[in-house]
Amino acid sequence: MKITILTVGKMKEKFYRDAVGEYEKRLSRYCKLDIVEVADEKTPERASEAERQKILEKEGERILANIRENTYVIILAIDGKMLDSVELSKKISGLAVSGVSDLTFIIGGSLGLCDEVMKRGDFLLSFSPMTFPHQLMRVILLEQIYRSYRIANHEPYHK
Repeated sequence: MKITILTVGKMKEKFYRDAVGEYEKRLSRYCKLDIVEVADEKTPERASEAERQKILEKEGERILANIRENTYVIILAIDGKMLDSVELSKKISGLAVSGVSDLTFIIGGSLGLCDEVMKRGDFLLSFSPMTFPHQLMRVILLEQIYRSYRIANHEPYHK
């Protein structure tokens, strides 16, 4: 399976880049992983609602331009469905069994995602009602994808 992590913004801190690199290495035996970063927009400290919408639209255009036509899209969203690790593993495995060979996860920017991107999602996934830094969320997502493959292959992984 080809898995793409499509995310707004770059990895800035080295320790996050190192963690992402480790999970890229671990996942290489299970899938083809691609991480696509689109530029984020600078958000003024006291941005008006109109300014916020414009920022979401610009970031959304960049995201939509990077979504392949036949990919299954899972959007990380606070109001999405919460799955435990076994359920996420079953979701990914079930997609593969049903013929999905291209899976894209989307992580939005600091303001979230515009309606057009949300409409493109095939599934909304929530990791928590809490908000996480985008760089940390990327690491958490990669860890859970790795854990999903370990579970699906009946391989040991710490709990």
